[in-house]
Amino acid sequence: MLSWRICRKAEPFDRLKEAHSLFLQRISKRTKASSLEKVGDDAQATDLETGFVNPWETSTLNGLIHKIKPQLVKYDGYHVSNKVFPGKANLSSLQNYSRNKIIEIGGRKYQMKGCAGQGGFAQVFKAFIDSNPDEVVALKVQKPPFPWEFHMYRQLDCRIPDSQRSSFGLAQRVHVYSDYSILVCDYLSHGTLQDVINSYVVVGKSMEEVLCMYYTIEMLNMLETLHSVGIIHGDFKPDNLLIRYPPENLTETGFHEKTGSWSKKGLCLVDWGRGIDLSLFPRTTEFTGDCRTSGFRCVEMKEDKPWKFQVDTYGLCVIVHMMLHNVYMEIEKKQSLDGGYINMPRTSFKRYWKVDLWKELFTKLLNRETCEDDTETLRNLRKSMEEYICSDPKLMKKLNELLAKQRISLCSS
Repeated sequence: MLSWRICRKAEPFDRLKEAHSLFLQRISKRTKASSLEKVGDDAQATDLETGFVNPWETSTLNGLIHKIKPQLVKYDGYHVSNKVFPGKANLSSLQNYSRNKIIEIGGRKYQMKGCAGQGGFAQVFKAFIDSNPDEVVALKVQKPPFPWEFHMYRQLDCRIPDSQRSSFGLAQRVHVYSDYSILVCDYLSHGTLQDVINSYVVVGKSMEEVLCMYYTIEMLNMLETLHSVGIIHGDFKPDNLLIRYPPENLTETGFHEKTGSWSKKGLCLVDWGRGIDLSLFPRTTEFTGDCRTSGFRCVEMKEDKPWKFQVDTYGLCVIVHMMLHNVYMEIEKKQSLDGGYINMPRTSFKRYWKVDLWKELFTKLLNRETCEDDTETLRNLRKSMEEYICSDPKLMKKLNELLAKQRISLCSS
């Protein structure tokens, strides 16, 4: 016969209360993650009932947009109407229209020059303002209307230093109707980092290591800047990284300081629809959503763990892997020196590469144990690569030659 004894020192009731509290937190995480309290005037932060949030959940975004509405309507270039789009054109079938069709939006006439991109809810078109080829813009047409991306662009205007602002895309205005939103952005015509990668894939070659390192430095610098001001991109992939070229030729000096022509060369990060404004969340908030983008789901998403900056840094690692190997990155657990295991790319590095730098990059960015700020890590990785390139004049010369060759190739296509 079994007998049960209750230890008087066990304090079972307190444990039961603790378990009950944990249960309620988990239920709250599932059902009320998007419940928002009042936005503080000073911190501009919303108190969430739980520290775990899916930032891309429709209810979460709707709640945030509702809370920032007083700020949203004051943004320069924000135009809203409670009526449907008044134009004669059917916006949902714009891609089927012939080139050069004129569409009037918000009192301006846009000459459509073709579809530049398409997603599940939005289409991007190249257009001339008033048929002027010198005034080229990108029109992002979205249904249902989605003003959140415009908020992210205006926050970039406020938080990013002027010297770096051109690296993150520029929005001129947005027109929000009851059925559509139309975001008007600057247009860059030199293609994307995905185009650069593809140019090597189609000829069966791999990108030169110094060029890989240059673009890695650019991306590290981008994320360092973004994360330091409380912004996460959330969709960091080569399709969203546009190529920037200066009007003049690159000089031998200015690379390290990003001065002269080098300040206008590099990458431009666009498509801020999945952007996360950390100022709207308590500092301790961690995220639980899944980006569901094949090849770009960070380790934490795959293992059902909370994440924060990892969504961006994992994307960076995937892009670096694509540049080095021409394939998406696959992760495996490899034994570390301390006897444990770390996440590392399955594909090995070539012996003639600067292996120590690449190993350090993947080791540090794929194995962050916390969701704390990663700015210092990104900065140290960037500086190590910059110092390596600047230490050898031959590398700088080769980088200049490769970028000049690439410009001719991309611009001609």
